Amino acid sequence: MTFHESAHEHEPEFLDMVYEWMESAPWVAISAAAHAILFLILVSIPWSLLDEKEEVLITATIETKTPDKFVPPPEEIIPPVEPPESPEDTEELIITDFPLPNPTPSEPNPEPNPFPDDPANNNLFEHMGEGPVIGIGGPTGNKGGRFGPPGGGGPGGFRGETDKALKWLAAHQAPDGSWDCDGFSDHCGSIGAGACDGVGESTHDVGVTGLALLAFLGAGNTTRQGLYREKVALGIHWLENNQDPDSGLIGDRVGHAYLYNHAIAALALCEAYYFSKTPIHKRSAQNAIHYISRARNPYGAWRYDAPPIGDNDTSISGWMVFALKSAEDAGLVVDPQAFTGALSWFDEVTDPATGRTGYNSIGSPSSRVPGMNDHFTTEGTESMTAVSLLSRIFMGEDPKRSELLSKQADLLRRALPDEELRDMYYWYYGTYAMFQVGGKHWKAWSRSMKPAIVETQRHDGDFAGSWDPNGVWGYSGGRVYSTAMMALCLQVHYRYARVAGAR
Repeated sequence: MTFHESAHEHEPEFLDMVYEWMESAPWVAISAAAHAILFLILVSIPWSLLDEKEEVLITATIETKTPDKFVPPPEEIIPPVEPPESPEDTEELIITDFPLPNPTPSEPNPEPNPFPDDPANNNLFEHMGEGPVIGIGGPTGNKGGRFGPPGGGGPGGFRGETDKALKWLAAHQAPDGSWDCDGFSDHCGSIGAGACDGVGESTHDVGVTGLALLAFLGAGNTTRQGLYREKVALGIHWLENNQDPDSGLIGDRVGHAYLYNHAIAALALCEAYYFSKTPIHKRSAQNAIHYISRARNPYGAWRYDAPPIGDNDTSISGWMVFALKSAEDAGLVVDPQAFTGALSWFDEVTDPATGRTGYNSIGSPSSRVPGMNDHFTTEGTESMTAVSLLSRIFMGEDPKRSELLSKQADLLRRALPDEELRDMYYWYYGTYAMFQVGGKHWKAWSRSMKPAIVETQRHDGDFAGSWDPNGVWGYSGGRVYSTAMMALCLQVHYRYARVAGAR
């Protein structure tokens, strides 16, 4: 077949295609016209205006996301730390110092001024509840709050005496951050001339450092805020540096009272973390609390050994309860069985007929060391009853609803602070317990505080602001111990909220 033959055979097919195209020509024209109209519409849109709006929108978005100038908070005086060991330690730094929540009191305090003739104490009860109100509060559901108005104590009352005590403590802090029981006099002269006497035992440096820090913390000084923030930061740093990283024990296992030192130091660490919420303080405080948990007797309380050997006593158990309650309020992990065991021990050594609590058995008096402080009588004091009363209140018992607590408060009311007995340990627990009870019990107790505590503060030379360690445990803790304990007593109006709402 030739080429011409092939072309001829396909000619009809080509003609058919031309014919079909010509039939559809009107629709092609319509489609072309529609596309032309659409093109004209698109050309007429002011695309430049849309571009300007988009640019403005983008610019506004950028300006909105630009942060303000960051002002870093004051740095704590702490050493470099290793990377966090767990995701929990990478939490964001939250500063929870002042101002704190400021709830409105449900009712005014009806108690009158117990010292109406003294102009320096005209407002003794006016500032009840002012201040940090830190550390210990009631259990979940307790009607008492743990927060109070911001500040360090408010006007009137014992604020002046407290300020003098803190000034003395600040001037006698060692350069490393500790308070040295037997070496604090090396730092005399910071306030006035001369050297202070009244040394204690060097084995209690950890404990008295904790007490001094508690006094500063109670007056509104934290690691980040307050007149003495650098003193507090340095002291907390010293405690953390003296903590065993494995066991959590603060200080050395020296003597039979090292657990006292640890409990008080742990309480200070918990309160420091309560305000700072910094991971390094959390780790130290939590490790200290774990050590306390391991030192407790199963189904019981504490004494002098860790691991425990089965002995318990009321005195050291009280310090442990306070440390655990402060840890609980700070959001740390606490074994709830510890409170059950403590209450069980207090029940075991308390006479239900009188309410009196013993040291290590029903009716047993407070401890004394032969040849050291056994010349101080235990008559006229209710130290262990005060420990039990305050511990029970902080663990949720209401003194207005409990017959036992009412009996204990009556015992303390019949054994008010006496400057002749000089039992500062008893005065500390009794002051906080009776303040919690309130009413006529607190009124009677607070009256006795003036001659026993306020009027015995030193005002001369480098002693100014301190208290002589001439009480039951003065030989052990020395002038730092006595000054810190009395300062804590004078902070009672604003340190802890009344957890049961007592008046």
